[in-house]
Amino acid sequence: MPQSSRLTRRRFVGAAGTAVAAFTIVPRCAVAGSDETPPNEKLSIAGIGVGGMGAGDINAVSSGNNIVALCDVDQNRSGGTFKKFSGAKPYRDFRQMFDEMEKQIDAVVVATPDHCHAVAAMAAIKRGKHVYCEKPLAHSVHEVRALMKAAKEHKVVTQLGNQGHSSESIRVFCEWIWDGAIGRVHTIHAGCKAVNSGIDALPQLQEQHEVPAHLDWDLWLGPALDRPYCPAYLPGRWRGWVPFGNGTIGDWVCHVVDPVFWALDLGAPQTVLAEAKDYDPQTQGDAYPKGDKLTFEFPAKGDRGPITMVWHSGTEPIPRAPDLEPDRKPVQTGAFVLGDKGTIMYGSHGAGGVRIVPEAKMKEYQLPEKTIPRAKEHHQDWLHAIRTGGRAGSDFSYGGPLTELAMLGVIAIKLLGTKLEWDAERVQFTNCPEANQYINPPYRKGWSL
Repeated sequence: MPQSSRLTRRRFVGAAGTAVAAFTIVPRCAVAGSDETPPNEKLSIAGIGVGGMGAGDINAVSSGNNIVALCDVDQNRSGGTFKKFSGAKPYRDFRQMFDEMEKQIDAVVVATPDHCHAVAAMAAIKRGKHVYCEKPLAHSVHEVRALMKAAKEHKVVTQLGNQGHSSESIRVFCEWIWDGAIGRVHTIHAGCKAVNSGIDALPQLQEQHEVPAHLDWDLWLGPALDRPYCPAYLPGRWRGWVPFGNGTIGDWVCHVVDPVFWALDLGAPQTVLAEAKDYDPQTQGDAYPKGDKLTFEFPAKGDRGPITMVWHSGTEPIPRAPDLEPDRKPVQTGAFVLGDKGTIMYGSHGAGGVRIVPEAKMKEYQLPEKTIPRAKEHHQDWLHAIRTGGRAGSDFSYGGPLTELAMLGVIAIKLLGTKLEWDAERVQFTNCPEANQYINPPYRKGWSL
């Protein structure tokens, strides 16, 4: 086994976020010989943002637990969840929810639009509540760092909503990389074909629109700076707008980059450079481009060499892997990983469909033994860690730095063509003072972490 592989195997237990400890503790319900959680082990869970993805998250954590409170600012979007969990106390403002029910809540699921993730998660953490937060963890580098620090200080169990981190395929990918299946990795091409851009709707921002009766616009804005309501923002379309979302890179990095982030212990990049066609940050900067390409350079670490990762969004597709057979389709959402001895290609959400290419090399490869403990379903991994005092696989100490990659990319898009040099320890760009203003953008009056 190569020395670099042995080093990475040692490192992954402490640094890559796998909940090894949780798998060595037998929960009381298992000892009792029942798959049902005893009443005294039921968790009282609240949801903040319970329409869309939040509805799925609440459903996933509801079995064997008590859903005691639900909060959402859009009655139409969240109506089905409120109806299904009619015993939960309904709220529009999570601050009021915590004021009234703090002692009745054990854990919180946060699935708001990106710009409210941090304020909602922080409100829970400061009250000692365990937090499951949808990806990306935050809307700025400062928010990422603040949440990581608070979670550690308050000793709560956290989990980022990148479900693929609990998958079998991500563990297979790591084991192949650590086994030296493609030798020393030097280049990664990753991305997603989704177009999260508000450019085509920019003219709508000049129009006047009435706020729908079912929506509390002021609470939906949360910490974002004041602006009039526009139907171009929601539901769902907020991802394409800089004040609220994080574009395609923010939407997908935590899914697509997760496997290489873990397997290669990427950590923080030294540099990031953004390129985009037909996009002017000065005149179109309220929206994200329809396509962008971001190049991250990671320094050598341990026994592995430096790595270049190129991220491709929307109309800037991932190129064809050099070893891919002519009759096979290139990956559209996922990645291919280049080593000095071959190529691995995978899809999204935990390296789905991971394969060595070409297929002839895959057939020749002697599969290594499974060395990483297998996880429960992602939500269950979090709940299990809460009950056993363990650690969830993608807790904020892991999901935070992964999210930070996307936040750095978002800043680079504002400064197209400038190769930004990043000092992760000092949390600043060393060659571009203009970029530093975006590390901790201001909140509107009345909101804080």
